[in-house]
This record gives sequence, structure tokens and C-alpha cells, in this order.
Amino acid sequence: MAVRRVNPDQPAEFAFSAENLAWAQETIAKYPSGKQASAIIPLLWRAQEQSGGWLPEPAIRAVCDLLGMAHIRGMEVATFYTMFQLSPVGTKAHVQVCGTTPCMLRGSRDLISVCQHRIHEHPHTPNSDGTLSWEEVECIGVCANAPVVQIGKDTYEDLTAEQFEKVLDGFIAGKPLKPGSQTGRTASCPAGGPTSLTDQSLYDGSTIDAWRKRFEETSEATDHAQEATSPSSPAGSSATAAAAPAVHPAALAAIANAGLVKELEARGGGKAMSAGELDKIKADMLRDRAIAAAQAAQDPELLSEPRGSKGDDLSLIWGVADKMAEKLNSIGVWHFDQIAKWTPANVAWFESRLDGFKGRVTREKWIEQAEKLASGWRPDSKAGERPKD
Repeated sequence: MAVRRVNPDQPAEFAFSAENLAWAQETIAKYPSGKQASAIIPLLWRAQEQSGGWLPEPAIRAVCDLLGMAHIRGMEVATFYTMFQLSPVGTKAHVQVCGTTPCMLRGSRDLISVCQHRIHEHPHTPNSDGTLSWEEVECIGVCANAPVVQIGKDTYEDLTAEQFEKVLDGFIAGKPLKPGSQTGRTASCPAGGPTSLTDQSLYDGSTIDAWRKRFEETSEATDHAQEATSPSSPAGSSATAAAAPAVHPAALAAIANAGLVKELEARGGGKAMSAGELDKIKADMLRDRAIAAAQAAQDPELLSEPRGSKGDDLSLIWGVADKMAEKLNSIGVWHFDQIAKWTPANVAWFESRLDGFKGRVTREKWIEQAEKLASGWRPDSKAGERPKD
């Protein structure tokens, strides 16, 4: 960033207008006591707006006095942030030309040439009648619509040198052109028009109807398949069952999907839904089913109470003291054979629910001990028999 210095020609003094002073005091009041200095940027910006787009040195001092700050602190802020103009700018427009790589590759140098020709050879210097000024700045943030200039709070995008000339003419005439893309495109849409999702059936409702029809057909196929696989007579004789036609694989698939259809209807509350809503509900439903299936595969056998009203003495497993046995009981483990059937997934499930016990089941060989105890074997000690390494 180039060295930024205040303009040598300065007004004698600066004072906020009554309206701006009231706004400044209201803004300062938003900050905690002793932190009023945090309001310096909004106050400097309002001072710049009141001064016609640039920030005189007396205005910096006036803001600092209002905030109880040393003048040098305000000068540090004003010279650091390039949003503050330290020299007079054009009364009708100050043009900021983005010179960063995307804009440079798309022709920003041509825009700078227009500025040098139409306004002044050097930046930060108004034209002869003081109506226009310009500068080159870093990224404005509209790279997809390069090259870009910013005038005031608006951006003018997709510019050529000729289009930029028209933008300047509009400001000189007091009739600024509409900001945004100057080629007519909306926001950053593809320059030649839409390139994806162009099928009009996506927007005319026909896709939603197709979805609904597909589920209706699935439900009908389910009904037919159930009729074909169920005895039609109350007696349910073997002859009737033997006479039933073979079920087509597609019908079997429909039967499997019947639960999906009913669950979809339940989750949707019976209301009409768009294809997107149906997709989301179906995705949520399948996810929930997958989680439940995975959970079922990982959960060990758990009992709400011991069989025969009496559980095994789990403390006979070496490493399982009385307190650990109580914890096992509290989660539904009462018998040796429950532990003996644990899989690696079951072990991980158990250890995830008891902090500080990771690795103990395997290290102390609980499963091997439980298998022996479930077969009727008993150790000599009530504390169990330490497994051999």
C-alpha cells in the first residue's frame, strides 16, 4: 500500500452539523463506558460524507476530540484504511477502478486509460471543473463480473471502455446509469444465458405430478402383490394357495417399498408436497432407517431385568469389581453369557458409554472369562482368576 498523506490544502475548521452530531452521540452511546474510541470508523465515515466525499484533517481532530482520543490515533486510522479519502474528490463522482488480477485480465487497464483521458493523468486529482476524480483500488469483490468500478456505494460491472464512457457521461449529466452489470445479465448469471436447469418441466409442475404418479403406482402394485400372496378365501386352504399365481419380482419389490410409501405419507402429514420436499423426506427417512439398523448391529443384548429374577455374580470376572458389576447391571448386562457373545462392535458400544474404561474388556479378557463362567466353571477366588497373557 502506498504512503498516504493528508492533502496540503486544508479547511480552517470542521464541525458536525446538528443532525450528524446527534447521530454521532447516539452511535457513541452504543459502546460500553471507556470503549467509545471503537466508534471512530463510523464517525470518520460520517465526517467524510459531510465533507463532500473526502476527510479533511480538521475533521479527524474533531472526531478525536469527540471520542476523547489523541489526535495521532485518529490519524493512524484515517491513513491506514483506504476507504478514507485524504484529498478532495470529484463533486459528482469519485471512480474507484479495481486493478486486481481478474479485472486486469478482463480489461481494467482500458478503464484506467479512460480515467486518465477523461479525468486526470494522475489518480486522486480531480478534473478541471472538480466534478470527477479517480483511483485504482484492490479487489472490490465482484470478480465474476470483471472488470468493475465502484462509484460511491454502487458497482458498475462487465465494463468495456465504451460502456465506461457512458457511465461517466451519466454522472456528469446528473443521470447515473443503473448500477450492476452493464451487459444486461442478472447478478453473476452466465453471460450467454442459463446453461443448466433449463428444462421448463422443472418449473411447470409436471415433475411433481410424475413423482406423485410413481408413488401411486407403487401403492397399487403393493396391493395387487398382497392379494396375490394371501389366501382369498376365509378357509385359506392349501388348494387355494397352490392355485395362486407366482409373484413377479417387481411385485415383491413393491411390497418391500410399501412401508416406504406409507412412512412418506405419514411424515408428509398428508399434504401436497413438491418434488424437493419429497426428496428431503425420503432422504431423512432412509437415513433414520440406516442409523437404526447400524445401531441394532452394534448394540449388545441388554435385559431390563435378570432372567429368573437373579443375575450372575459378574464380579467373578477378573477386573470387574462390585462397582463395575453395578454399572453393567444398570445398562442391562446381568449374565455371563451376555458378555460371552459380545462382538468387537458390542465392545466399542459398551466402552463408549463408560468413560475411562477403553481397552479394558480386551486387555482383561472379559469375553474369554465370561465364556468359561457361562459353562459352569468357577474360580477359586471371589475376585476371579487373572487371565494368563
